[in-house]
Amino acid sequence: MHERILNLDQVELLSADHVSTPPGLPQGDTAEHYDLRWGELASRIGARKLGYNLTVVAPGKRACPFHNHHVEEEMFFILEGCGELRYGASRHPLRAGDVVACPPGGAETAHQIINTGDTELRYLAVSTQAATEVCEYPDSGKFLASVRDEATQQRRFRRMGRLAEDVDYWEGE
Repeated sequence: MHERILNLDQVELLSADHVSTPPGLPQGDTAEHYDLRWGELASRIGARKLGYNLTVVAPGKRACPFHNHHVEEEMFFILEGCGELRYGASRHPLRAGDVVACPPGGAETAHQIINTGDTELRYLAVSTQAATEVCEYPDSGKFLASVRDEATQQRRFRRMGRLAEDVDYWEGE
């Protein structure tokens, strides 16, 4: 049985340079614009339908590209620091105590949190966990389609590509 309570001071932060980058997050060298440090919480407290992680972002950086989900919903709770929420075509200041909802949808729900402050930005990220997900990345014209086995949580399919590379249904058949 998992512990049901976990204090955030017990969470080990991993970086994209030291772990396999989660689906939908930047791959490779992220030093220029991105600072991905996160600690997974959900499996440690026995969560089944929600994902939880602690995200820490350095000043001037962001944890992930501007993106929207077609299935999963996300919520962010700002613990420390300040930043900016890029949401659809608008931008909003963020500070400790703010709660942000990012429901599924099209480009109008695309979102990204940017640390605009002088200190680390720390936030709790919570999301629904769908077996099938499609994400879009409006800035780069990319998409991510993924499927995982609900029983084993193992990835069964993952494809990242460009929206412009559309093919006809019958091509190659």
